[in-house]
Amino acid sequence: MAGLNAPVPRCTCDVRSLATCSAVNQDSPTSRVVRSYRPHGSLARILYDKQKADELLEAYDKTQWYKVDKAKIREDLLRLWISLGTGAQHDQPDKTAEIFLIKSVERSDSLPLQAWHSLARSALSWFISRTSINGLLGRGSMHVFSCEQFQKLMDASGFSGPWRSLIDLGAGDGATTAHIAHLFEKVYATDISAPMRWALAKRKFTVLDVEKWYENGPFNVILCLNLLDRCDRPNTLLRRLKSSLASGGRLVVALVLPFSPYVEVGERGDHKPSEYLPVKGNGLEGQIASLVDRVFAPLSLRCLVWSKLPYLCEGDLGQAYYFLDDVVFVLEAQPDNSQYFASEWTNAEPSGHKRGDVLEQQAGHERKCYTGKSHL
Repeated sequence: MAGLNAPVPRCTCDVRSLATCSAVNQDSPTSRVVRSYRPHGSLARILYDKQKADELLEAYDKTQWYKVDKAKIREDLLRLWISLGTGAQHDQPDKTAEIFLIKSVERSDSLPLQAWHSLARSALSWFISRTSINGLLGRGSMHVFSCEQFQKLMDASGFSGPWRSLIDLGAGDGATTAHIAHLFEKVYATDISAPMRWALAKRKFTVLDVEKWYENGPFNVILCLNLLDRCDRPNTLLRRLKSSLASGGRLVVALVLPFSPYVEVGERGDHKPSEYLPVKGNGLEGQIASLVDRVFAPLSLRCLVWSKLPYLCEGDLGQAYYFLDDVVFVLEAQPDNSQYFASEWTNAEPSGHKRGDVLEQQAGHERKCYTGKSHL
């Protein structure tokens, strides 16, 4: 079989990266050989697959992280939307997100670190949950928003304080909490995982019991980031969140859409929640209206502003990082006997503020974001 003994064409461009080789990038015998090459051996295969996955990430249009299809969103909801991207078109990752991505790539490319993580996960998965494993290993860190993005949300919602207390429910390792902790006098956090609670305590946050956290309320700002689709009783949690808000406070809810609930530890034992969250609609845009009208409004939680961000997760030997589409809502509690649709809220003022006063509040805002090491 002459084909098996034929010499393999080689690149003569003397370049280090096949991505810049003209022979490879053209429809030549060399390029066809390179594209059809498959490595031998388990480790070689893993590294090859990772390289391909990372190339796809590098080529991905990150402006999509901050965009929504406005044609598919109701007009009244569209008026509540703000973009949190940077750049001329407000569709680029900000500095904090870029730093997270750079660090994720560096850790993902460290073969000794990833080999250790893989070994440890295999051994520990017999005894503890994946979340607890991540906490013990100090891996799998998440990123939702920066301090600047958080303040844009607060300003757009008309919130000007007081900035006395913040609680982050299901805070994980506290990485996102740490971005905004210095804005508040007291910072509380909860997590069901013991290793994650240790990580939160190391950041000097006051760690509260997951069943009794509300006893330390009310709170000026409550974070419920990517928790409703992971908790066993989301409706019960939402009612508790509302009752734990201080007067004029803000509830910040982030949720991955399209909605796909998964409970790591629940009463049913089949990873399905005990309570049903009535989210309907097709795709991300279709489910936004469902959340506002069918989930928040019946509980008298008024949506003041919302945005879309990437929910970033540190990578591994599979790829440099992972991301999901996250929709962030800023909510305000209304009297228990009031139920509204977003269309009825659009022209109303949050907490008695006038729309014209919001810009003045922003201009005179004393709470500033900084890059210090407090809580880090």
